[in-house]
Amino acid sequence: MRLYLIRHGRQCSKLCNVDVDLSEEGWRQAALVGERLFPSKIDVVYSSDMVRAVQTAEAANLYWNVEHIIRPELREICFGELEGMSDEAIEEKYGYVKREMDRMEKDVPYPGGECAADVAARALPALKEIAVSGSKNAAVVTHGGVIRSVLACILGMNPAKSRLIGNGIENGSITELLYEPEKDRFTLLRLNDYAHLEKYPELLRESWID
Repeated sequence: MRLYLIRHGRQCSKLCNVDVDLSEEGWRQAALVGERLFPSKIDVVYSSDMVRAVQTAEAANLYWNVEHIIRPELREICFGELEGMSDEAIEEKYGYVKREMDRMEKDVPYPGGECAADVAARALPALKEIAVSGSKNAAVVTHGGVIRSVLACILGMNPAKSRLIGNGIENGSITELLYEPEKDRFTLLRLNDYAHLEKYPELLRESWID
């Protein structure tokens, strides 16, 4: 069974983890990933319950026309007190937290929020349920923090070092997992594949981050 983990398209706000619509670029990214995965014969699509993930799944699903199931366990890491803040405000008030995370010595939770292990604890069981659901090729629209946290767990990494996985995971990128039921394990087949976006520089993350 193959799971295609898709990072949602670009949202219309740069504030931390606000639950908002896709931007125009986000809708384009979603359509392109739908087209890219059309030959993979997707037979079901899952998404987190956050607006940007739901809309990405809906736009991509125009190419697949399959059942769309929402799983709240797949939502982005909770940033706690940082949510709704700008990067500048976060640096001013919580810069010390970011620097502690960058040292990757321990799995630091966001103030009032989650750490990587918390995310893996809720998201990985949902992915295992999907993997044994009887589908052959499932698209899963989720978030960068979820993808990193789950992969760290699958690969046996210290969750504190999950930030080493996929420097700048692209919106609309594909990370592919193979689930082998006889071994009850996931294998990582590809990470942060955004070949379908490369000829559109305005859709790449570097064009959005100042």
